[in-house]
Order: sequence, then structure tokens, then C-alpha cells
Amino acid sequence: MILKTSDSPHLVVLLTDSTDVAQVQGVLKARKKEMSMAALIPGLPVKVEGTYNDKNELVAGKIRFKGNDLKQAQAINAGMHETKAAVQQNKEELAQQQAQLTEQQAKVASNKTAIDAAVARFGQLDDYYIRDELTVYFGNGQVDVDPKYNSQLLALADKAKTIDGYMVEVKGYASVTGSAALNQKLSEDRANGVTSILLQQGKVPLTRMLAPGAMGESEQVGGNEKTAEGQAENRRVVVRVLQNKAIAGAQ
Repeated sequence: MILKTSDSPHLVVLLTDSTDVAQVQGVLKARKKEMSMAALIPGLPVKVEGTYNDKNELVAGKIRFKGNDLKQAQAINAGMHETKAAVQQNKEELAQQQAQLTEQQAKVASNKTAIDAAVARFGQLDDYYIRDELTVYFGNGQVDVDPKYNSQLLALADKAKTIDGYMVEVKGYASVTGSAALNQKLSEDRANGVTSILLQQGKVPLTRMLAPGAMGESEQVGGNEKTAEGQAENRRVVVRVLQNKAIAGAQ
């Protein structure tokens, strides 16, 4: 694994079978959820504890990261998949033009400049406009989507399809009632339920959906999350239609 730190832009960290990888949870980050090394994806901020071997290589004993940071890194990586494919297609088309039109150097140079500008725009994937937003609320311990939200979700899906380069983000939440583990599962099931409606009924392409986020008890809203009203506000799924600012600016 390669890390970028304040002291080194290219720190090599060795992972072993005994490396303890976990996601910290809760307000005080006192709880942890064991994770596989597959969770260590590009762009994920991590805290590494370990020792140096006789080759002066850092051998990781313990790696920790926050759940919110993992969801953000997953969303960015999911959104980049389609963009990278588009960039690769542009590069291939440019190569074909250069092979066929070598005598037109001026035109080739112009095309290359346009491609480079497109690549620069596609690199700004962490900067989105929120084009639409819908909050779906749930009863205590409930994960089934109330049918009254179906028409609103389908309307949001239809609107999204009119936006160039759109992505749909779905994040599920839970109140602080009950155990943290149960609330994490509730938030996941709620997000998956809303995502299924958007995919199956709203016909949103899978390539336009960011990975559903299970946020658990994080990001509590309302004046007092310990009251019945405050808890009701936090049993929710937030759906957002996003458009990358670089794509929006290229129109």
C-alpha cells in the first residue's frame, strides 16, 4: 500500500496476514468494525500503526479509518469509473486521427489540446452541484419504503435523466435508539430499499448510481435527537441528484 503523508508523498506500507484493519465508529470513535484489506481503496484517509523491519520498510500492525471517509472514497471511485472510460475513449479516438491524418499537424494539435482540457475537467470529481434532493423517512425499526414516497422517487429519477452527466447518491441513516450495530444495519437496509426503487422502477442505470451509503447513527439532525421528534427526523434516507461542476461548466 502506498501512502501520502505530510513527511512523504510516497510511503510504502507492507500489509501482512496479521494486519488489523478496522473502521472506527460512534461519536467518540471508541467502537470498531473489523474490515478486510479490500476496504483500503484509493483516496481513503487512514491511520497506520506499525514497526520498521530491517529493510527500513513500515510493516502495518493496525490500520484505522472513519466510516464517513470510506463512504466518500467509495463514492468518488464509483463516479470515476464511467469518467475514466470516457477519457480512454477520447484518447483512442485521438490516436486514430493521428494515424489517418498525419499530414494535418495543425488539426492534430488542436484535437490534443481539446482532449487535455477534457482530462483536466474530468479530474475534478470531488466537486458537485446538488441538482435535486429528497428525504425519505421511516418508522422506528422499519426498513420498508412507505409507498407514498414512490411517486416522489420516480419524479426525481425522471428529472435526473435530463441532467448531463448526472449521478445519484443515496445515504441511509438511523436514530440513536437501540444498539449502534442494529442502527448501522437499519441504515444500510433503508438505503438499499430506496436504491432498489430507483433502479427497478425509476430505471436509473446502475452506472449512474453511487454506492449506497450506510451512515448509521452519524450526522444526527434536529434540535434534540433524544426526543421522539428528533429521532423521527434521523430515521431517514437522503437522495441527491449530483452533477460534476466540471461537466456542468463544459456545456
